[in-house]
Amino acid sequence: MNGEGEDASKVIHVKFLTKLDYPFKVPVTSVVIPSSVTRLGLSSIVNSLLTLEKPEPFDFLIDGELIRMSLEQFLNAKGISAERTLEIEYIRAVAPRKEEKPSLHDDWVSAVDGSFPRFVLTGCYDGLGRIWSSPGSCTHILEGHTGAISSIAFANSEGAEGVTVATASRDRTLRLFKVDPAESGDSTTRVGAYKILCGHKASVASVAAQKYGSKVCSGSWDCTINVWDTNESTSELSVPGKKRKGNNQAEEPQLEGEVETTLVGHTQCVSSVVWPEHDVIYSCSWDHSVRRWDVETGKDSLNLYSGKALNTVDVGGEGSALVAAGGSDPILRVWDPRKPGTSAPVFQFASHSSWISACKWHTSSWFHLLSASYDGKIMLWDLRTAWPLSIIETHKDKVLCADWWKGDSVVSGGADSNLRISSGISIS
Repeated sequence: MNGEGEDASKVIHVKFLTKLDYPFKVPVTSVVIPSSVTRLGLSSIVNSLLTLEKPEPFDFLIDGELIRMSLEQFLNAKGISAERTLEIEYIRAVAPRKEEKPSLHDDWVSAVDGSFPRFVLTGCYDGLGRIWSSPGSCTHILEGHTGAISSIAFANSEGAEGVTVATASRDRTLRLFKVDPAESGDSTTRVGAYKILCGHKASVASVAAQKYGSKVCSGSWDCTINVWDTNESTSELSVPGKKRKGNNQAEEPQLEGEVETTLVGHTQCVSSVVWPEHDVIYSCSWDHSVRRWDVETGKDSLNLYSGKALNTVDVGGEGSALVAAGGSDPILRVWDPRKPGTSAPVFQFASHSSWISACKWHTSSWFHLLSASYDGKIMLWDLRTAWPLSIIETHKDKVLCADWWKGDSVVSGGADSNLRISSGISIS
């Protein structure tokens, strides 16, 4: 009993600081709190100081690191003295405030893109791409593939009118679609491709658009990466016997694009590609590697090895230079290629219980990224702690794809045939 009383009597002097504006700013004065308090307890204390009508969940940092244990355990682990007045920064907790109603598809949702704020793109095992303006509201259906869609991406160059969408499929082709957002009304518009991209010898696993350009790249089970032009060139001949129906249902000629460049080096399936800089492509493969490619020379300038077959790669974080990848184990790995002399990951997150199917950096944060897994969960991560900030468990089966949308939402698809949108996520 005496020991318990002694533990309970341990207190720490703290000051709560924040970069948040009114009404989330507390007076900067020293307060005394129990050393045994956890993050939830700290959040309750700050809420009592703020006297908000509705409690707000907060996260807390000491010396730039998030607290994920009791305050006393954290101080002991970091060797921080409890004798001085501690400065604790608080931020709004990163967690969804709202779950939108699901958008049901006819088959597994295998691809999603949330990079355009007005719409969400999905690709499905039924061979159709879909454009959603809001939960449950499908404005356009992109048709023509004869196999499951494996990847989908907005492919607009800066200032382009309308929306250009690229799809990749198990039918070995990519297709390019032009969509006029003004056409979307109460009914769903069916759109055919204006260009078919043929050249891969096996299923196409991934497509990504060039940043500030008019090209797309694709990764395939034939172990190659192809680079294509999205322009509707008048010099290209229409494909004999191939026509598309426009929105007025009149048949129009359909162009077939040729490969501009092929990047060769991977020895197994190229499972994911991203194009974060004008002339730089990143890829990952079932050969366990992440590679960085110079588009102009066609050579790879970086090789990172994970020891596992990889399904997904993305580039972002500090300086838009960190490489995140996941695959055939539950570990999300993050490398910093700017650090010379080492190919080891600088971060490894291991809270999933099955293969990782997707990872995506937040576009405006150095610290935040998400991962999706066959365990049915989406996890939101912050590089300042080894534990997930939040776990989204809205899917009833494997999660196959996920992305950020509008900066404060997560869009995802899975084997439950649903597009799910988790919104109201505060990224500080």
